[in-house]
Amino acid sequence: MKRYQPYISPYISAFILAPVLMITEVLGEIMLPKMMSLIINNGVANRDTGYILMMGIAMVLTAMIMAVGGIGGAYFSAKASISFTSDLRQDLFEKVQKFSFQNIDDFSTGSLVTRLTNDIQQIQNVTMMGLRMMFRAPGMLIGALIMAFLMNARLAAVILVVIPLLTLAIAVILRTAYPRFEGMQKAIDTLNNGIQEALTNVRVIKSFVREDHEKEKFRQANHDLKKASLGALNVVITTMPVMMLAMNITTLAVVWYGGNIIIDGGMPVGDLTAFTTYIVQILMSLMMLSMVFLQSSRAMACVKRINEIMDVEIDLTDEQAAYPKLQVKEGRVEFKDVCFSYGKTKDNLVLEHLNICVEPGQTIGIIGATGSGKTSLVQLIPRLYDVTSGQVLVDGVDVREYSLENLRSGVGMVLQKNVLFSGTIEENLRWGDEDASMEEIQKAADSAQADSFITAFPKGYNSGIGQGGSNVSGGQKQRLCIARALLKNPKILILDDSTSAVDTATEAKIRECFRTSLKNTTKFIIAQRIGSVENADQIIVLDEGRITAIGTHRELLKDCEAYQEIYYSQREKEEAGA
Repeated sequence: MKRYQPYISPYISAFILAPVLMITEVLGEIMLPKMMSLIINNGVANRDTGYILMMGIAMVLTAMIMAVGGIGGAYFSAKASISFTSDLRQDLFEKVQKFSFQNIDDFSTGSLVTRLTNDIQQIQNVTMMGLRMMFRAPGMLIGALIMAFLMNARLAAVILVVIPLLTLAIAVILRTAYPRFEGMQKAIDTLNNGIQEALTNVRVIKSFVREDHEKEKFRQANHDLKKASLGALNVVITTMPVMMLAMNITTLAVVWYGGNIIIDGGMPVGDLTAFTTYIVQILMSLMMLSMVFLQSSRAMACVKRINEIMDVEIDLTDEQAAYPKLQVKEGRVEFKDVCFSYGKTKDNLVLEHLNICVEPGQTIGIIGATGSGKTSLVQLIPRLYDVTSGQVLVDGVDVREYSLENLRSGVGMVLQKNVLFSGTIEENLRWGDEDASMEEIQKAADSAQADSFITAFPKGYNSGIGQGGSNVSGGQKQRLCIARALLKNPKILILDDSTSAVDTATEAKIRECFRTSLKNTTKFIIAQRIGSVENADQIIVLDEGRITAIGTHRELLKDCEAYQEIYYSQREKEEAGA
């Protein structure tokens, strides 16, 4: 509970008022049966109309006070639970935003979505129910028991036989429910993952005519969720009939035993009516408690899943930052004996003992086969991942000694997978600099050879972008992402195969812009086509995480066999295509 105290404290008044106001309902429910018995025993038996009217007014006033308390209790319980979970959801989202790529790899996207939505919603529902039932159910149970014993201790003994049996049944049900609810939440994760993957990649699915395959995958995931849900809800389904059966049997026993007492003259008729109501209240309070406990078991499964996120140790932080205010000013980059693995151990190294020194303003091309470690190499510069061993230095300072914000502010990166967000083109470009003038935005777009097609749209820079950039071509998406990075005006620019969908003429114009407008910016260009990097100051050839060669285009063409092989194979394809 200490973990959730900060989320409760701002709304402590609502957390207190909700159950307190519900007490008025409890007091009213305990008083009304007694008032009814008095009407029957005194008013009806003595034919005293005035007494009946007086008690009737008292009952109406009591009911009105109960209504006010019930409405107030419901309002404050809703306010407390919704506010509490809203703040929790906000902090949970902020924690996920702090995750490193390594942390994100430990959770599926669908699972994170489920935890931020469905799991927190379950906690909200149980919190709301708990606040309303916190005093109401126990208060009704205790109050009704006291009134029942005050009326007739012998008759009240009947309920003492039923309560232990019901308590045992509830305990067995709860023990069965927890693992089933946990399994249900995991099944929701799986379904959400499948839905997200299918909707995100719907164009690929249609192009490969795999709709039937995806339908079958969804059918299986949906079936698994249905099975898990029924398994969990069967526990809920069982609870209600068991409680109702116990209530009805107990009521019949009380009526039969109480009827005999009345016949013998040991109890007024009105008391039996009130006593029967108290028995129902006792059993109803037990039923309410069982439902709270049952829903709490599901909520506890959700709390466990939320705690898993809250307990994640973020492996990329500013704790090691010796110079938290230092900013990237020159763009010098150096790799010193760098080794890197995506795991937490040194097994299966993706990069092995790399030593590279890049001066400010240089253009570095990176070439290599798929899986050679090109993307892994550049991701170490802005600390998307940390090195397994060795050092990455920017301006002579280990990247771990910068604050993440200042380091990444000095690095512009166009990732291999180009991503745009829902909104206008202008809003997407402002990710590079939200305070940029329209002139600066247009200049960056022009440098990325994007201004011409943007202005061709009816609304120009105010044109809408579909989710993920679904309404622009691959080449247009790449140019928009390059423009976004250029607007950032970084000291280090990383382009990870970011012109693969652009024609060679347009790519040449973009490269020319880099040489003129970004002459003081250090540029790393990962490419499959040698033509994209042949004018670079240095070209790094990678193979299976190791540097095969470093040099200019002419040097590599003369001395590097691997580079020669790539170069001549690409020329043959170009000549064949021509």
